[in-house]
Amino acid sequence: MKKIIFLLIILIPLSVSAGEKKTTFTNEIFNKAQSDGKTVVVSSWIKYCTSCASQMKALKDVEKDFNNLVYLNFDVREKAIAKQLNIQFQTTLVIYKNNKEVYRSLGELSKDKIYKAINSVI
Repeated sequence: MKKIIFLLIILIPLSVSAGEKKTTFTNEIFNKAQSDGKTVVVSSWIKYCTSCASQMKALKDVEKDFNNLVYLNFDVREKAIAKQLNIQFQTTLVIYKNNKEVYRSLGELSKDKIYKAINSVI
């Protein structure tokens, strides 16, 4: 019984955080941001991925400090977007500036390292 309760305690928060994820990436927003000269940060996720939830939490904190950037994310199972951006895995972070990819990482969860990456390209 203790194992079942423990498992429920772990899974309930995961499903709640996974339910909050929503794709914000659209070609319209992505292309407009780039044509406007904005730096674009794109992250990929998949439902029930704890590292994805951690990365998204770090990005929400970063977004508060870098409000001049455009933040987009998508479920990596959305094949058209994944193919367009050449993203094969969840928890991928890509930064675009001047219509070029300038940074890519896989599994980066550290808010400090994400800050450093963004500071290096803006």
